Amino acid sequence: MNVVLGERLRFAAEIGARASLCRVDLWAAEKWLTCDDNMVYVPQFRRDVLDTAVWLRSGGGSPLPFAGLSAAATHRRLMQRAGDDDEPEADYHLRRRFRVLLWGPTTDNLTAHLFREEDRLVITLSFWREEHLLHHPEDAGAVFVVEIPAEEFVGILEGMATALDAS
Repeated sequence: MNVVLGERLRFAAEIGARASLCRVDLWAAEKWLTCDDNMVYVPQFRRDVLDTAVWLRSGGGSPLPFAGLSAAATHRRLMQRAGDDDEPEADYHLRRRFRVLLWGPTTDNLTAHLFREEDRLVITLSFWREEHLLHHPEDAGAVFVVEIPAEEFVGILEGMATALDAS
């Protein structure tokens, strides 16, 4: 039995029948995020999702770090020198401070940042795999932005963890 949580316009998850490996499809900003790999190893994925929910419930997340820049422009600026040999350590640590959706192979096809504005979250996403961008050229250079109430996002994450535990 499939469990569907959330809305694809903001953030949604569809979870298939549970086994040690389980199909999990994720969407944000109407983009299918798990298009490269939607099979999760349940114990690891569930723990990672719950860790994110606990972090957010405890007030985790920081505001946009650059005054006057939009969320998409901030995402691009954080990624400007990512992985370069001459990337300053301070830039690396700043970028890591905002990274989110680090839930294993299922979400490692994209880069996501989370910014908290009081009780609202802004999540930015971009796809980076060459093969994905060849098949979806419209995603090349695109930054997708989602605004969602923190309580709603945490509720979806906790619902995912419950569904993965109970399925």
